[in-house]
Amino acid sequence: MVERPQKPEKPEKRVLTGPDLKAFYKALSNPVRRDILSYLGEHGEANSTSVAKALGESTGTTSYHLRKLADLKLIAEIEERSTGRERWWKSLMTDIFTPPGLELTADEREAAVKIGALKMTHDLNLVVSAYAGYDASAGWNQIYRAGLRMTKEQVAAFAEEYQALLDKYLTAPGDHPPGSRQMAVRLVVVPDDGPRPTLPTAPDDD
Repeated sequence: MVERPQKPEKPEKRVLTGPDLKAFYKALSNPVRRDILSYLGEHGEANSTSVAKALGESTGTTSYHLRKLADLKLIAEIEERSTGRERWWKSLMTDIFTPPGLELTADEREAAVKIGALKMTHDLNLVVSAYAGYDASAGWNQIYRAGLRMTKEQVAAFAEEYQALLDKYLTAPGDHPPGSRQMAVRLVVVPDDGPRPTLPTAPDDD
């Protein structure tokens, strides 16, 4: 009998407050911390030594950033595995989101916009790479675009079904099926009824 990968528990939703957004931007704007989060998301558990080796950083550097990420409750120490100076950490699989209508100060709103820009810059690089390597990806790169008319209720139902589909294929960190790769999956559902920006035209040769 083929043993199926362990299914992770449904993560608790964590609502970000305005002060959270400022702290998150400070954390996520640091490339070492982003790399640590990616590493723990892939491997599940690690200590500062293994993280340092994987990222090419010193253990002092990774230990510092691990503690800062723990302060934000993005990771947590595995106390039963930690002994002496060797501390083990795990990713906190939380469903983090900012609800619409959240009251924010000017600097909190600025942090929220910067987080969005940081994410979209990363996503744009992914899209460019996906198109550039589409033919050579052997089916790993899948790109779909669509447009359709929907009511607000249908949009909400669509998003709920999309999340259920993601949950179907979700596996726990450190228990991924053999041959699997970390995949970036993005969904953006926005109204497409505004004015279209005009693209600059190339000058005539004449």
